Amino acid sequence: MSGIEGIRDRIPEHAKDLSLNLGSVLTSQGSPGLSESQIKGIALATAIASRNARFAAELERAIAPDMESEVVTAARAAAAVMGMNNVYYRFVHLVENEDYGRLPARLRMNVIRNPGVAKEDFELFSLAVSAVNGCGLCISSHEKVLRSAGVTSEGVQSAARIAAVVHAVAGVLEHVDAIAVLSEAA
Repeated sequence: MSGIEGIRDRIPEHAKDLSLNLGSVLTSQGSPGLSESQIKGIALATAIASRNARFAAELERAIAPDMESEVVTAARAAAAVMGMNNVYYRFVHLVENEDYGRLPARLRMNVIRNPGVAKEDFELFSLAVSAVNGCGLCISSHEKVLRSAGVTSEGVQSAARIAAVVHAVAGVLEHVDAIAVLSEAA
């Protein structure tokens, strides 16, 4: 993951903890309960969900060469479908009117049934994206599916930790890039 070092080098000193955490959570030792493939899929899905296109592209370029193409596609798909679902189901949860929860969503979510990777892997990607997007209903739903499928609480926590670190790094690097653009314009 030499490309990860390039990303870490761009993180400013005031966010040094994020650099250290990024170096840690993207390893099997730093994310217990997860395989290397799951770690990378979660990282990619949450980078995309964090809406910093440059960072997401840098991270994908750094980790995708070591990933199976199906995992890359599934991570992208989880970011896409959960981007939609998290908004809708957060609305259903927050509106405080049970009528909406009884109505059919009428949103296509076929990729959830056939993600092209192991169901548990896609659920981990979806859980992590839901954490980034702040949908409590989706987080709870995916966590229950994962736990019933035998994923440990440590594995679920590792997915949430990856999401937290990747999301924070995306925000810090977006700010770094904005300052650079403004400095060039001045």
